[in-house]
Amino acid sequence: MTTFVIDASVVIKWVVQETGTPEALSLLKGNTLVAPELILTECANILWKKTRRGELSAAEAHFAARLIESSDLQLWEMLPFFTASVELAMKLDHPAYDCIYLALALKENFRFVTADESLVRKLRQSPDEKYRGVAMLLGETV
Repeated sequence: MTTFVIDASVVIKWVVQETGTPEALSLLKGNTLVAPELILTECANILWKKTRRGELSAAEAHFAARLIESSDLQLWEMLPFFTASVELAMKLDHPAYDCIYLALALKENFRFVTADESLVRKLRQSPDEKYRGVAMLLGETV
């Protein structure tokens, strides 16, 4: 069983049909999936935005939230990765809320799976070798 750090761009695809949904769902089979607790806030915000834009009804958003809440996703406390996420944000010139996932992956030696192409591209172009291989795009794991 492989352990992956995943972010909200992956989890939201479990509950909202969009590009990458089959790949996101396939991660649920035979893997341990972990994320910092921040992921719940990010998913809630995505569901709110989709409701506000008319892409989901309030009932659908509520149901999606319950599905995420009942998933096997293992939530990790953020405090142990806080300082590292700030350092990564400054070093990579990237938002800290994305870097907390990266900090968890680096500290625990897990791969980080995301649908965020710009983040993966930035990491792969980094002069620091440890950043180049830590992240992979959703779909590269299947």
